[in-house]
Amino acid sequence: MSDFGLITARHPEGKYHPMTDVIHKVLNDITVDDWAIIIGGDSHTRMSKGVAFGADSGTVALALATGEASMPIPESVKVTFKGTMRDQMDFRDVVHATQSQMLKKFSGENVFQGRIIEVHIGTLLADQAFTFTDWTAEMKAKASICISQDDTLVESLNIAKGRIQIMIEKGMDNDTKVLQGLIDIANNRIDEIKSGKKPPLTPDENAKYYAEFVVDLDIIDEPMIADPDVHNVDVSKRYTHDTIRELSFYKGQKHIDLGFVGSCMVHKGDIKIVAKMLKNLEEQNGSVEFNAPLVVTAPTYNIIDELKEEGDWEILQKYSGFEFDDSAPKGVARTEYDNILYLERPGCNLCMGNQEKAERGDSVMATSTRLFQGRVVKDSDRKKGESLLASTPVVVLSAILGRTPTLKEYKKATKGITLTQFAPPLKNMTSKPGHLLDF
Repeated sequence: MSDFGLITARHPEGKYHPMTDVIHKVLNDITVDDWAIIIGGDSHTRMSKGVAFGADSGTVALALATGEASMPIPESVKVTFKGTMRDQMDFRDVVHATQSQMLKKFSGENVFQGRIIEVHIGTLLADQAFTFTDWTAEMKAKASICISQDDTLVESLNIAKGRIQIMIEKGMDNDTKVLQGLIDIANNRIDEIKSGKKPPLTPDENAKYYAEFVVDLDIIDEPMIADPDVHNVDVSKRYTHDTIRELSFYKGQKHIDLGFVGSCMVHKGDIKIVAKMLKNLEEQNGSVEFNAPLVVTAPTYNIIDELKEEGDWEILQKYSGFEFDDSAPKGVARTEYDNILYLERPGCNLCMGNQEKAERGDSVMATSTRLFQGRVVKDSDRKKGESLLASTPVVVLSAILGRTPTLKEYKKATKGITLTQFAPPLKNMTSKPGHLLDF
């Protein structure tokens, strides 16, 4: 594959150590054209720049060989936002609330299913916006399109350039200079945006949609949790992503056996939030004691490098009981845990399902995407395993307490911490019909 011109996680001659990064997170980092059509053999090929489709491996191979692919294109659903996020809410709560509010508005019909979600995030950097576009797979959408403002897109492209450059410096570019070519494309795209020659991708102002939906940020007043609802009497409603509950539903009483901050759903800011919360809790309580294991896995090595440079990794090391070591990697996947902080090697980890696993029958609070039966945790003879999905601060606090926190405990633990915030764009991001003729 390397000889064919692909960038591979393992160099055939060992010029760099094997990478275990989450591939679709890397692809989101190195996507450098918002007008690009992207397909990948993974359901989470949902880049927050460009138009991204998951596809079968045969279709992907054909596209790679010929530059073309044939697939049916479904109708789109337009998602916009109104209102203001509350200070102690996280963008992950907005993602879950989108699904909850949509199902309520359309009387239980999932209008996203099988369609393209066109989400007008606008002001959120691509690295953070991927939390939404990535989740569109769990919304059962076919694909996603993220509409961004000029300045946001330029900043996102500059971040992408920096991360690609790090890959080049590690020796990951090949003889055809694929990675350098991506930097050149990004530079050209930035020039086009700044000059107005070719603005960011936007829909026509008279575009027609299967449905349009506005998410109300004002009514999101506490963390939102996706619950597999493993004891629902209607078996068909178990292990879906449609049961979204507010934190107060659990009344601070649901036992949590393990917390997991990781997978493609997190970005660098999430790992920084972990460090800030641990410092906060130590200042408030005098020490940090884990009543359940907390597994932290950054999705990419680039994020680890940036955290080390910015000082956050050192803070995490202070509280950790285990830190991955690439010079002496684990030989066996972990299936038993102590009540400590684990700083695991970048990658999918628990979310993948065939790597690490929680202990059978555990109740897991995770930032990941997967809550299917047996994926993160298998059932035991005594109880069903379950993986509840939530924001980073909810996961961290649940592991420390060994249970779901109350809203009061949550607000105290996150006091003074800037979570992943989002403000809706102030203007409509549309174009006049016929603007494509210019390009």
